[in-house]
Amino acid sequence: MLFVSASLFVWVACTTPNSVDVNTQEPQQEVVVSNDTISPQEKNKNMEEVQAYLKECGAFFVATVDGDQPRVRPFGVSEIIDGRLYIMTGKVKDVYKQMAANGKVEICAIKPSRSEWMRLSGTLVNDETLAVKEEFLNRNESLKSMYKADDNNMAVLYITNATARFCSFMAPERRVNF
Repeated sequence: MLFVSASLFVWVACTTPNSVDVNTQEPQQEVVVSNDTISPQEKNKNMEEVQAYLKECGAFFVATVDGDQPRVRPFGVSEIIDGRLYIMTGKVKDVYKQMAANGKVEICAIKPSRSEWMRLSGTLVNDETLAVKEEFLNRNESLKSMYKADDNNMAVLYITNATARFCSFMAPERRVNF
């Protein structure tokens, strides 16, 4: 029951368009920052923060759509390569087919403390660059038993127009873009 309550709180806290300050009960204006107005240095700093968060959490969950049905799956690897944040999957999997049909995704990661989480939304773009696939595998040796950079199955996808929302039971939501 506690997990259900916490999950509902997480959903409400991070999906309410105008959050409410519990102390004043007044709506707070949502701050939207265009990714075009962020310096390259700020984008890189934000991307590195998101990557560190994903690594700290270990597993993270990727939400896609399948027609009108949401689908969520656990993932465990992400890498920054050539200034882009990548995830990886196999092209034979349904998740890849859903990403190819609609690149809009949301990623959710929760820290081991279970009191802090991040939601990352954006659009995934498939990258067929052999050097990027090889680098991804070199950084994740355990994947080499399942994938080869040139196997026509390995898919590396980077996120664009990304917004990360850092949430907590104890602090206001904070957003970064890249």
